[in-house]
Amino acid sequence: MFAKAFRVKSNTAIKGSDRRKLRADVTTAFPTLGTDQVSELVPGKEDLNIVKLYAHKGDAVTVYVSGGNPILFELEKNLYPTVYTLWSYPDLLPTFTTWPPVLEKLVGGADLMLPGLVMPPAGLPQIQKGDLCAISLVGNRAPVAIGVAAMSTAEMLTSGLKGRGFSVLHTYQDHLWRSGNKSSLPSIAPLALNSADVCEEKGAVQVDSTLRGDMRHMTLEGEEENGEVHQVCEEKSLSEASEDTSIGGLNQDSTDGKTLQEQMDELLQRCFLHALKCRVKKADLPLLTSTFLGSHMFSCCPEGRQVDIKKSSYKKLSKFLQQMQQEQIIQVKELSKGVESIVAVDWKHPRKGSFLEGSEVRSIIINYAKKNDLVDTDNKNLVKLDPVLCDCILEKNEQHTVMKLPWDSLLARCLEKLQPAYQVTFPGQGPVVKKGKICPIDITLAQRASNKKVTVVRNLEAYGLDPYSVAAILQQRCQASTTITPSPGAKDSLQVQIQGNQVHHLSWLLLEEYQLPRKHIQGLEKAPKPGKKK
Repeated sequence: MFAKAFRVKSNTAIKGSDRRKLRADVTTAFPTLGTDQVSELVPGKEDLNIVKLYAHKGDAVTVYVSGGNPILFELEKNLYPTVYTLWSYPDLLPTFTTWPPVLEKLVGGADLMLPGLVMPPAGLPQIQKGDLCAISLVGNRAPVAIGVAAMSTAEMLTSGLKGRGFSVLHTYQDHLWRSGNKSSLPSIAPLALNSADVCEEKGAVQVDSTLRGDMRHMTLEGEEENGEVHQVCEEKSLSEASEDTSIGGLNQDSTDGKTLQEQMDELLQRCFLHALKCRVKKADLPLLTSTFLGSHMFSCCPEGRQVDIKKSSYKKLSKFLQQMQQEQIIQVKELSKGVESIVAVDWKHPRKGSFLEGSEVRSIIINYAKKNDLVDTDNKNLVKLDPVLCDCILEKNEQHTVMKLPWDSLLARCLEKLQPAYQVTFPGQGPVVKKGKICPIDITLAQRASNKKVTVVRNLEAYGLDPYSVAAILQQRCQASTTITPSPGAKDSLQVQIQGNQVHHLSWLLLEEYQLPRKHIQGLEKAPKPGKKK
């Protein structure tokens, strides 16, 4: 309503009788406020003005201004608080939570769509259609917007969290906020969660979660311009979307035979590892364990599933974190009785991960774009970037300038964001997966004393070859001396050196004997030409 500038009709001081009537109206509209709080909101002696204005769409609005800030506004005989008031009374209205990227859309005049909601551990607040609600961001209870519910909580859950959720009336940073002192959004910590008494699941609904794995958990429903966004696992994510479509997201009779407790243990560990990998930074430490759970682990949980520690084998957060400490992933310290903090994290500790081939990543991205109607209708070669894709692939300076990308550029950027890995399979053994890019076996010729040539071969270990065995075979086949030395600039790697140009013997050994692909060997062209002395 206030996304664009409004026109002021009048600005007058309030009369004593109107002040008393306003207090009565506030008490009626917001019965949770006590008498003292109403007196604070509508003071008895301080200046209080009535501003009549017309919104950009022509709506007649009455705004009550106290201390230079708009505190309330009235539209069609309904009284609404401003964000300034809600910052003082954050629990005045039922509050729903969304992701920070959505705020920009709301400020621009968009309504809040249901896929943009974050499901809290206790479920969504119970409301009816037409109820006035507040909207806050993840990790901060300070409301950033107010809106009218377009459906009841039951209807939201029945719809699978799809469709329009709230008609937004006023937001932080809109023109009504700008008419005040323009104070920044305060930071109000989420309500502390007792690790021994995590809220039970209430009304959780499984949303379609067919995208799985590192880049599979990207489930945005609806159009970008409506400001909708869902939880996204950043690159190299450790959590996977659940395939369960039952209420609550966990089914004791799961197809893999795992009990409810085993599933919860697995979910708890996945959310823990994902939060450490994608949410927590070194600068956040020390971090209260209750904050880590409420602000980080819960937000890493796939849609339709909820972390309930009481249903796990640990029963308490403290016991789970003690186990993670025994595995030397984190270090937990008790700051005071019953108050614990994570004070250190072993960022190099090996953690679970998922591996995807390039073709799988391309298929996931293509299906995601098609499912969420992101393909440009005018040019099928372009893809609209929703908040999820923006967070995944765009740099900070591109967030507000790049709205679409060609398919090839989108796929290339997605692949670049993933950590490269390679898999080597040896006869009779299981595949070995290693991070990074595999380097080819490198064969070079070098000059030594008296202008003698030597052949040097490196990177044998990456392909499961023992440098000592290779040296012994070459020494016998070439009838030449061999030596083994550390490879320059390569930790824990050895190189084999053979007297003379022995590239053709190496070619036979690597290609014929070991049957390595030629594309993984460089330097074979340096073999001596036929007819020439070796």
